[in-house]
Amino acid sequence: MAAGIRGIRSTRPAGPGATATPRPPLLRELLLVTALFLVYKFGRLFANGHETRAFHNADRVWDAERAVHLPGEGTVQALLLHGEGLIRAANTYYAAVHFPATIAFLAWLYWRRPDHYVWSRRVLALLTTAALALHLLIPLAPPRMLAASGLVDTARVYGPSVYGATPETDSMANQFAAMPSLHFGWALMVAIGLIMATRSRWRLLWLLHPLLTLLVIVGTANHYWFDALAAAVLLALALLVVPAPQHRRHDGDPDPARPLVPLTPATAASTASTAGALR
Repeated sequence: MAAGIRGIRSTRPAGPGATATPRPPLLRELLLVTALFLVYKFGRLFANGHETRAFHNADRVWDAERAVHLPGEGTVQALLLHGEGLIRAANTYYAAVHFPATIAFLAWLYWRRPDHYVWSRRVLALLTTAALALHLLIPLAPPRMLAASGLVDTARVYGPSVYGATPETDSMANQFAAMPSLHFGWALMVAIGLIMATRSRWRLLWLLHPLLTLLVIVGTANHYWFDALAAAVLLALALLVVPAPQHRRHDGDPDPARPLVPLTPATAASTASTAGALR
């Protein structure tokens, strides 16, 4: 009987803090993630300039969107411009949420889901590298700079803004790196990563983050629809290349081996005797 009870208890999940996959060395991961953000931030500067090509490509993207009958970016902007508070909130979301949300996502995965953390970090690194290559190959002026769009540069007019008044005065950002939109690509990966790593019945609500990001980047005239589409395609390719982790039960997940009724001496004895009879 004692052996039977010990066998039943061994099916319980490990104690608090146990994980199926060991966490990678923290210092190494901090260096890797920091390098990822620095490559994204400063690598784009090498694509700066090329103003003539950037505006030529912008005209082509704008015409292509109209050719396939996509709704004008101005439709979204008109909704935001109904109130100054709303447009300021959108500008703040664009300026302040992108990096912190991604960092918080990686930090949570590192602590709670190490296997999903490694997968997500690899996908984000591949996505960012591919996006940087596209920034270098296809400089693109954002719709807020394109006269044909008739859009308002909401960050410059209402604030806050992360860019200089003109590309020439902006030494810390490449304003001609609109395609693909890593604002959208990273937000979409955050949602996918959290949906994959959690089991809450509400986890699909994480998709509101990329949806809101899409409305913000288009409504503030920082990106075209095609910029978000390009980011989604690159992310899909990265997800195909990097194998997804298999789900392992973590703390807080349902335990299929745990008895549905409280384990008492009587039920333990009954279970042990049944197991012995089956043998």
